[in-house]
Amino acid sequence: MLTASMIVGILIIVTLLVIKIRSEDLNFPNNLLLPDGTKPVAFTQTKDWYSVVTEDNDILIYKNDGTLIKSIKVSGLD
Repeated sequence: MLTASMIVGILIIVTLLVIKIRSEDLNFPNNLLLPDGTKPVAFTQTKDWYSVVTEDNDILIYKNDGTLIKSIKVSGLD
């Protein structure tokens, strides 16, 4: 009985996650123009802006229209 309830619970959780992910309105940028020689390693997005983390430990923050808002240098990681 416990095993069956755990399996059903996991199936419900997975189903709810799939439904939530499909219902989100994600607007990924069509073109992403990075400074020359920049290699992205991570990307994150909110409803108003998105950011790219580069190999050089820079965080580039863009508006949703692709305009660069701010560049942040992360130091002390070496």
